[in-house]
Amino acid sequence: MMGLALVVTHRVRPGHEQAVDALVQRTVESIRTMEPGTLVCATHASSDDPRQRIFYERYRDRAAFEAHEQYAHVRTFLAGRLAHVESVEVQFLDVLSAHALGASIP
Repeated sequence: MMGLALVVTHRVRPGHEQAVDALVQRTVESIRTMEPGTLVCATHASSDDPRQRIFYERYRDRAAFEAHEQYAHVRTFLAGRLAHVESVEVQFLDVLSAHALGASIP
């Protein structure tokens, strides 16, 4: 196994798309600068459903994921999304192989 990954699907409340996107953008900036164990944090808007946001997250290991969950910017995101999101589905993945253009991913 080559780390831990997850896919998180958010169903956004009608009219809350911009608020969620702004919250996500602030959070991802903090992840980028403060979390060396977070290898990938990619957020997506669904082409088929404008109220759906899908995150792909990849961590060096479970300890890096557990550290991620304790950062203030992540706790702020989790609390802030409550007003904007109808539902959340989380799927944990074991990474078997990976490639990222221009990056070395263990």
